[in-house]
Amino acid sequence: MNNKLKIGIGLLFASIVSQGCTATNETTQSTSTPDYLRKTDVDASDSFLHQVAEKPPLGWNSFDAWDSRINEQEYIETVDFIAEHLKPHGWEYAVIDYIWWNPAPGAHNTADNFERRIGHPNVRLNEDGSLKYPEAVTMDEYGRLQPAVERFPSSANGQGFKPLADYVHSKGLKFGIHIMRGMHRHAWYENTPILGSDKSARDIAKFNDHAGWLNNMFGIDYRQEGAQAFYDSLFAQYAEWGVDYIKADDMMGTCGGEFHSYYAGEIEMMRKAIDRSGRPMVLSLSCGEAPIAWANHLEGNANLWRVSKDFWDRWKDLKRSFQLLDKWSPFIGNNTWPDADMIPFGKLSLDDRPHGKERVSKFTLDEQYSLMTLFSIVRSPLMIGADLTSTDMSTIETFFKNDEVLYVNQNSEHNRQIVRVDEETDKSGKTDSHYAAWIASDSQSDDLFIALFNLSDQEKEVGFDFNWEDLRGDYQVRDLWQQKPIGRASVRFSQTLPAHGAGLYRFSPVVDSNQEWIPPKGPKPHDNQ
Repeated sequence: MNNKLKIGIGLLFASIVSQGCTATNETTQSTSTPDYLRKTDVDASDSFLHQVAEKPPLGWNSFDAWDSRINEQEYIETVDFIAEHLKPHGWEYAVIDYIWWNPAPGAHNTADNFERRIGHPNVRLNEDGSLKYPEAVTMDEYGRLQPAVERFPSSANGQGFKPLADYVHSKGLKFGIHIMRGMHRHAWYENTPILGSDKSARDIAKFNDHAGWLNNMFGIDYRQEGAQAFYDSLFAQYAEWGVDYIKADDMMGTCGGEFHSYYAGEIEMMRKAIDRSGRPMVLSLSCGEAPIAWANHLEGNANLWRVSKDFWDRWKDLKRSFQLLDKWSPFIGNNTWPDADMIPFGKLSLDDRPHGKERVSKFTLDEQYSLMTLFSIVRSPLMIGADLTSTDMSTIETFFKNDEVLYVNQNSEHNRQIVRVDEETDKSGKTDSHYAAWIASDSQSDDLFIALFNLSDQEKEVGFDFNWEDLRGDYQVRDLWQQKPIGRASVRFSQTLPAHGAGLYRFSPVVDSNQEWIPPKGPKPHDNQ
């Protein structure tokens, strides 16, 4: 059975069993026409989907360091840092993560009065579900969230994020924001009118359909008249502000709840709203793990989608990524990118939020090499999560300014795993033998890229035999992390790597080799769907 048929069967199965991740644990409602078969009235040739994210986006996101609390000054300082230090190396997006509409998110969740954790941005509710503190939300008369002036003073007088986006653009960078699926619950209780429609909030929002990990928003029923108009009005506003990148959350995955969810209807409404807005925007979907049964639908509607749950500075998270990224490798490219999540290096969780104590990343140096090697060879979007202004410059120089490594992320193709031996594939229980190898081609030459990973807890030799990939002849090998040649290889290539360590290498065919060089026969992107 070919993979395309498998995906089709998976989609049909997903439409039957998909369950919604809501506070009430209700299953996703079935429809007469499955979501993944429904058509939009936006012609594919008019879509911005393939006009953005030609290569995996490189940027920064505020969540890992600031949780939901970053303010304008902190954001501007970060933008200035990116423009000075990282922009010359291709980094261009600066994304404000969630709850930018709340003047003081989490202020009511204190040490003696909290639900999920101290400072969690859940809003406090009255018995009927309405907001106990309505001043905690900033929105306009149409139920569209606005930046909190207390944190983003340039948004005063109804200017929204436009002044801040203009500043980012003046630095040669691109501006991004996080949004949640649906509309704020306060809009439902106020029953705000929908711009461009004669309907109101309660006509389209699904009461109490919110993320399992955040109670602020109610989902939108895509079948209701006025639903698309609401999303159109949202993205028209984002276009007016000058937004380049949308991270849309609670769109799929476990999202902190019990059930697996996939909100195809709202994903399609966002896609359509972007295309109607007149402004190209990258659409990135969270949270994860993305269901691979919906892979074709994701490719048709989004530029990025999270393949993992929230990824933190834990070796177990990184090891899990090897399995996930191998599974998603057939879907790399064509302006659409499986997303391994943010890079938790440097200074994280300021003031002990959002995850654990304030700290410098717990990843060892060797584990950081492994992460960046993996994320580069699989062409994941690269989004730094640190407070860059307080992160050690050696971390930034080593991992974010190595142009030879970043080149692999931006310009390789035919990316695939050669071999992996780990807990999933090796049932012997001997973890000292675990390793992995990936291969990719250079889209600009006949060169290859090889990544080797030591997944074991002790130093070991890691290598691969050329006949595993039908490689012939000799190759000049260059170590991309060390940025220097290390000799020739033929028949087999191996390196001694530290525990949890990795290496990334460029293989250039030697034209005077005794054996004629034959390009590898690996699959091209989407060949095995």
